[in-house]
Amino acid sequence: MTQRVSKKLVHKYYKEWIELYKKGAVRHSTYLKYELAYQHLKRLCPNLHMNELNRKRYQLLLNEYAKDHVRETTMDFHHHLKAAFVDAYEDGLIKQDPTRKAIIKGKPKVDKKKKFLDLFELKALMQQLDLPKDQVNWDWFVYLISKTGLRFAEALALTPNDFDFKGKQIVVNKSWNYKFGGGFQPTKNESSNRKVIVDPSLLKNFKRLLKGLDPNAPIFVKDNQKIFNSTINSRLNTLCKRAGISPITIHGLRHTHASLLLFSGVSILSVSKRLGHASTLTTQKTYLHIIQELENKDNNKVLKHLKELEN
Repeated sequence: MTQRVSKKLVHKYYKEWIELYKKGAVRHSTYLKYELAYQHLKRLCPNLHMNELNRKRYQLLLNEYAKDHVRETTMDFHHHLKAAFVDAYEDGLIKQDPTRKAIIKGKPKVDKKKKFLDLFELKALMQQLDLPKDQVNWDWFVYLISKTGLRFAEALALTPNDFDFKGKQIVVNKSWNYKFGGGFQPTKNESSNRKVIVDPSLLKNFKRLLKGLDPNAPIFVKDNQKIFNSTINSRLNTLCKRAGISPITIHGLRHTHASLLLFSGVSILSVSKRLGHASTLTTQKTYLHIIQELENKDNNKVLKHLKELEN
């Protein structure tokens, strides 16, 4: 193998690699994860050159990243870097594969926040919302996701034109790039482009709120402001405390929406389409605990029916 060791900065090599091999070849949401790995790489080793990259330097890099992340997240970071550096080794740009036998570390896992609310808890939360009649705020955002199950970035990207009042639905065909400077971007996958049926109360409220707004501008993002999901989660945490329920995240409201639909008897296929999942397998995997609980209830119904046949 010809040795032509590169002295290029590591983060610059990685940036060029993801643009060459990943851009347009993976889903947009996946590509953003490579972009995020690049940002971390640039932050952690801004002056590291390729000819200095070896197993020790790579392990130090992983260890530094692991200080602020759990092991699973560090493993993802490693996987997003590994292919690029293996390519560099095979192309003769570095003398050894720095990722070989890498040790994955990370912070201890903390107890996960509650993933979803039951119907009683959701009603208690909704009663705490401050919903002005003449302008949108983050409480209206919480209200919207609770009733639609939209993803965080999908809800941020909604414009007045996305509300089909005649069809009684919301059209989802884009998301908001809140992690990298704002602006519209494609949805997570093709299945995420969908129409979500909504109730008359939501339509009535938003028809009033949207009057006079730019039909093509995002409702919740003003003047291209920087949005952090931690900001909304902080507000949601305050609302949960007031309601006397366990804290939940904004993504947990999406889980709540789906869970309540499943418990009420809505089919997995319908829930999957409403959430914009790529397949029902995603829905089944995410809500396996609920599906198993429903299956147990169905089994009890079957046994009860069979018993009645003997009477």
